[in-house]
Amino acid sequence: MKFSNIQPISYLKTNTSDVIKQVLETQDPIAITVNGRVQAVVQDHVSYQKTQDQLAMLRILALGRKQIEEGKVVDHDDVMALLEAEDNEALLVK
Repeated sequence: MKFSNIQPISYLKTNTSDVIKQVLETQDPIAITVNGRVQAVVQDHVSYQKTQDQLAMLRILALGRKQIEEGKVVDHDDVMALLEAEDNEALLVK
């Protein structure tokens, strides 16, 4: 991943509030280096949550694709018939 803003950890230590303010305002992450190598990323919470939500969706899509490839699918009409049967059964129990 390419970062447009890379700062040493000493900058983070001395300017923590400025770093936080910057990521909140710009929503651009800041890469933090230790001994010249990126070791951490400071990111605003909204962007972080968006990334997590996107990853969750990708995992769901990957699982769905795998299930389709394995033939673990149920036809729409069969699902609707099953749901209707469950509804009818629930009505009879009442």
